[in-house]
Amino acid sequence: MTTSSKSPIGRLLTNGAALLLILAILSYTSDYMIRSNEFAETNDAQVEAYINPISARAGGYIQRVLYTEHQQVKKGDTLIVIDDREYRAKLLEAEATLEDAEAQLTVLSAGIQAAHIGALVNRHQIRGANARLTQQRKDLARYQNLIDEEAVTGQELEQITARHDVAASEFSSAEENLKSTYARIAELESRRALILADIKKKQAQLTFARINLGYTVITAPYDGQVGRKTIIEGQQIQPGQPLVSIVNKKEKWVTANFKETQLGHLYIGQDVSIAVDGLNGKRYYGQVEAISPSTGSKFSLLPPDNSTGNFVKVVQRIPVKIKLTRGDVDLLRAGMSVIVSAQKVSRQ
Repeated sequence: MTTSSKSPIGRLLTNGAALLLILAILSYTSDYMIRSNEFAETNDAQVEAYINPISARAGGYIQRVLYTEHQQVKKGDTLIVIDDREYRAKLLEAEATLEDAEAQLTVLSAGIQAAHIGALVNRHQIRGANARLTQQRKDLARYQNLIDEEAVTGQELEQITARHDVAASEFSSAEENLKSTYARIAELESRRALILADIKKKQAQLTFARINLGYTVITAPYDGQVGRKTIIEGQQIQPGQPLVSIVNKKEKWVTANFKETQLGHLYIGQDVSIAVDGLNGKRYYGQVEAISPSTGSKFSLLPPDNSTGNFVKVVQRIPVKIKLTRGDVDLLRAGMSVIVSAQKVSRQ
């Protein structure tokens, strides 16, 4: 029969296929054994980049959105503009209050200057009053000597005594006026200190108003690529609300989670090879930049506690940061899976 005539050929093909499969398995196994003996390798690795969420510093209504989804942006590019009318009004108010305080300082400084001039006048008055008092004292002493000799009348002595008393009173009044002027100057100087402090406060308020006005224009902090667009014009936002994420395209690295049993073959500065799954295994090269001081599980929100009695020994993973040294970094995307291989070294 036809079936029996083809049976030897079928068996030959089957045996050939089985032999090829066995050879393939042996080749893969031998290659894996050789690589595992020569290289510390892990596929638990991915590309990392700084992903910065841009948040609102000021609240209000969105006036304009100037970017599209996944757009390339440069540092300083305007992304979002918030309605700034309220912030401009607050800025004008802060400027007006500062100008008012400065005007008060000008008026007070003029008053202090006038008081100093008044003190100068008072000192001149004291010198004049002191001169008149000295003259009256001499006249009084002379008339007192003359009255003993009966050269003047008692009425004349009384008149000289009255003029002496008037001169003494004028001298005392001039001294009191000078003290009052000095007290007035001290009061004005204390008010001047208060106004200067108030001016500093108003200047701080003006600076704060300008800063808040600047927050109404949101710009890109560095060169990169924005993520999804989740906001629209006219939307109300609050301070601190995340608006868009931006990926820093210049700074990229690889985080490889090696098994703890492989850690003895790694060291800082070691050269590694990186195969990118999403680029058909395209090769990149890098160096070990840092090795984590702890396993990844210890950094988790709820680290494992083996003292509960439910202990199952599992090989732990140690995060290793790898700096990219060769390859087109622009082709890499954050989160892409890679395979990292490092030549094994023995450390005693």
